[in-house]
Amino acid sequence: MHIVSTDEGQVLAAVQEWNENDTYSLYISDTPGVYFTRSLPNLRTSRGLAGNLIVDVYKVAGVSGLIIANKKEDAQMTTYITYNKGQTWSLLQPPTKDTTGHDINCNLPSCSLHLHLQMSENPYTPDTISTKHSAPGIIVATGNIGPELSFSNTGMFISSDAGNTWRQVNHSPAHILSMLSMDCSVVLKDYLDEGRQWDKLSFSSTPLFVDGVLMTPETENRIITFFGHFSYHSDWQLIKIDYSSLFGRKCTDGDFQTWHLHNKGEVCVMGERQVYMKRKPGTRCTLGREYSRVVSAEPCICTLYDFECDYGFERQASGKCAPAFWYNVNLPAHTCSHGQHYRNSTGYRKVLLNNCREGLKDTLSPRMQQCKPIAPSGLQLSTINSQLTAVLGTNITFRVALQNGDSLSTSLHVDFGDGISVSYSNISRLGDSITHMYRVAGIFRVTARAQNSHGSDSSSLYLHITSPVERIFLSAPVVVIRGKEANLTAVLWPSQPRTATFYWWFNNSTEPLITLEGSVSHTFTQEGPNSVTVQVSAGGTVLQDVKIITVKDFFRSLLLSFSPNLDEHNPSVAEWRQDVGRVVRATLSQVCGFPEDQLLVSVFPGSPTAAELFILPETNQSAFRSHTEEQLDKARTTHTRAY
Repeated sequence: MHIVSTDEGQVLAAVQEWNENDTYSLYISDTPGVYFTRSLPNLRTSRGLAGNLIVDVYKVAGVSGLIIANKKEDAQMTTYITYNKGQTWSLLQPPTKDTTGHDINCNLPSCSLHLHLQMSENPYTPDTISTKHSAPGIIVATGNIGPELSFSNTGMFISSDAGNTWRQVNHSPAHILSMLSMDCSVVLKDYLDEGRQWDKLSFSSTPLFVDGVLMTPETENRIITFFGHFSYHSDWQLIKIDYSSLFGRKCTDGDFQTWHLHNKGEVCVMGERQVYMKRKPGTRCTLGREYSRVVSAEPCICTLYDFECDYGFERQASGKCAPAFWYNVNLPAHTCSHGQHYRNSTGYRKVLLNNCREGLKDTLSPRMQQCKPIAPSGLQLSTINSQLTAVLGTNITFRVALQNGDSLSTSLHVDFGDGISVSYSNISRLGDSITHMYRVAGIFRVTARAQNSHGSDSSSLYLHITSPVERIFLSAPVVVIRGKEANLTAVLWPSQPRTATFYWWFNNSTEPLITLEGSVSHTFTQEGPNSVTVQVSAGGTVLQDVKIITVKDFFRSLLLSFSPNLDEHNPSVAEWRQDVGRVVRATLSQVCGFPEDQLLVSVFPGSPTAAELFILPETNQSAFRSHTEEQLDKARTTHTRAY
């Protein structure tokens, strides 16, 4: 989709449909910008210097509803014009005479005028077509006469009556073109009077390569600045031309004539007869800012072409609107709202900004009808950004929309899954926004339920609320029995209920065990030191912890307690517990006579301070059992004296 314009409360969009390759179709929206109707298929497109899409559609300034477009027909590009915002399109009438005054043998529809509608990407070089709000009805463009748009034999063409008739200017389009915005005059070098009279003005004794033109639009400033260079190696030159001397006085009432806007003789354009004031040909006078160009605008009787085809309908050659091939005529054009809806069986809607009255207005305009009470259906629930995850403590906006049902009698209940819910009525067909903030992390089932006296409908989604993980600690036994199941637990700060993913590696395994819980059971089969690595992924953060677990066929353990004064020095950090464990291990080795490599000490976190002593076997298992029985009693009576 390429947006052409969004002014006048309406969207003009060029859309590439499934059956188009190098062309686009022009679509026109309704007032809310929700439903679009196709106006003209197969628009010509091209690419700019930066690769940007350029669509050959041009809205003429100063005259409402006037659009010019280039359409591809049988491999040829043809220029069309519309006076009613795309309801009807027609070819451009070519000039009757050439620049030498001879008749032009060119008759519609096999031969017509074609215009280049490219807007310059350089603000200092002229466009191929130019119109101004301050000069309604005047169109200046480059183009050609013939069966199709061509880049050869191009010329410059001017229309003074909004594109109904054209005349060719006896100059190359390479000449610099501009328009004095407040005076309805075209200036080519110093040419005046809408291109009817031409005089030559020399502003430099040395030939100048012109790079661009600069002027202030929509002002009374009549100074144009040319900038360029005398040669490819010279510096830039600036030349200012003051055209104010060409206008000797201010305009008076006798300097004007009326001009009636029309479409091939039809004086009702956009539902009204519009009369403009413009200077008489050859009059050289200036217009003040207070000058009003529209003299009168009288409403016309509504006709078929004051209406456009509604959503799902397309205009036929007969002028009537018929359902498009993809549209199900059994479906209502609009859903019910407040117990009523617009039902348009003829497929028409009035053209935006059209001012016609009476006539077919009552026949073709949509009527307000009472809807049959129906149960709500098509309830849709989503987040405004379509994401199903959010960070704890941020505002989350949900959108709830009801496709069918009487919104006036339907109530909506939204349960956020964290013990908080809201209820309200008067649901919007386009969607309502509801904002909520979660206070805890987790996975929450959000449910919306619409209900009235005829039934109900519901919709739900699962939302992941996460917060960054700050720390992970792997809680695991120091020693385990080979072949016996051991429990391992990953502790997170802050806790992440159901929103974290855990990855476990045992020894040199390449594929992890993936769990959604922070605890697993594992059976170690290899005696000796075994490594366990756990990673946690939550809220875009990944952390890990590693533990070495000693695996034996047999071991003895003993719980240790300490003097109460040790608690005064316990900072509850892992490094302190490791230091205490090393001291206890060395002390017990000296007191009890065990080699240090057969002793392991694990100090528990928290207070009061406690620990567990593990005594590992020697190679001779029977000798180890008799030896430890004698010395365990000695360790029980001496271990508290280590502190």
